Amino acid sequence: QVQLVESGGGLVQAGGSLRLSCTTSGRTFSRYAMGWFRQAPGKDREFVAAINWSGHTTLYTDSAKGRFTISRDNAKNTVYLQMNSLKPEDTAVYYCASSPVAGASVYGRDYDYWGPGTQVTVSS
Repeated sequence: QVQLVESGGGLVQAGGSLRLSCTTSGRTFSRYAMGWFRQAPGKDREFVAAINWSGHTTLYTDSAKGRFTISRDNAKNTVYLQMNSLKPEDTAVYYCASSPVAGASVYGRDYDYWGPGTQVTVSS
C-alpha cells in the first residue's frame, strides 16, 4: 500500500515562506517522479511543480517559477516544495503525488497515488 503524507502547510502573510514536505511509503521512492499540485476553492486542481527520479529534472508552472523550488531526498523518501514570496493567490490545498514512472510530468493523470493534502493560506 503506497501512502503519501504532506506536512508544512499553514497560514502565512503575503511575502512570507513555507516549506511543504511529503513522505512516501510502500514504493521504492528513488525510482519514481514526484509532483505537487494545488486546488483553490471553486477551481480545478492545477500543476505546481514536478521532479524526476534523480532530482536532476524539475518542471514548474509559470506562476511558480522563481518563487518555488521542488527538491527530493531519496534517502528520506521525501519530496519538498519550498515556497517563497507567497501571494494570496497561492492559497489552496496542496497535494503531493507519486508517479509510476521515472520522468516528471505536468499532468495529474500521470500520477497514481496522492496524499490527502495540506492547506496553505496566504493573507494579504
